Amino acid sequence: MRDHKTARAELRGDCEQCFGLCCVALPFARSADFAVDKDAGTPCRNLQDDHRCGIHARLRQKGFTGCTVYDCFGAGQQVSQVTFGGRDWRSEPPGQARRMFDVFPVVRQLHELLWYLTEALALPAARPVHAELRKALEKTEELTDGSPEELAELDVAAHRQEINVLLLRTSELARAGTKGRKKNRRGADLMGARLKGADLCGANLRGAYLIAADLTGADLRGADLIGADLRDADLTDADLTGALFLTQPQLNAARGSAGTRLPESVTRPGHWTAQV
Repeated sequence: MRDHKTARAELRGDCEQCFGLCCVALPFARSADFAVDKDAGTPCRNLQDDHRCGIHARLRQKGFTGCTVYDCFGAGQQVSQVTFGGRDWRSEPPGQARRMFDVFPVVRQLHELLWYLTEALALPAARPVHAELRKALEKTEELTDGSPEELAELDVAAHRQEINVLLLRTSELARAGTKGRKKNRRGADLMGARLKGADLCGANLRGAYLIAADLTGADLRGADLIGADLRDADLTDADLTGALFLTQPQLNAARGSAGTRLPESVTRPGHWTAQV
């Protein structure tokens, strides 16, 4: 099994090894995140012939903030180079290109699960379930290596549910050692909530709606943030040290500062600097 650092690196998008799949396969609607409408399977108007974005350095200024938030967890290079053996969708028959676009979201979900499992295995407190986590990781990796036909028929939701049981147990074990009360805010509607300086240490915030919430200076150490919606949440000077299952896309969607403390699994978004 690969070491944790290598596994993390492989579960990040590598646009150099991808045929711009996220810019073609996925749909988006005109909104605060996207300047125009785009159907699934239709190339974005900003996609160049070399599969690069023509406005990559100006996405936010041009109204494509959603693109700067997205990450495929390495699914783009997997589908491009492994599943379809380096074959460019531009040179494939329409039916094969559509299959590539259909498979990409499936592999993206599998790679997101691989990220969570990799992070879970790095938690010493989760040692009682490490064996099960390793088996789940190996099974998920095997699924990502499936043929286009196998991936298209895969019941990702069912597999995700199996993994979720393990991740929930991992969360309980990891948060058991957190000081203070273990607040349960799972799935809570906290949109725009005033949580400045809130003690959310070790809290269960799975799937919570924290859109535009004020979390300035909040204590989120060891909190479970899997699936939490952090779009436009203010994390200025918040402490997310040891936060569980926090992903880069979640962080990219939020606002923060140089004083925001982060777990080592993620990096400080570049656009935060302009907001300090």
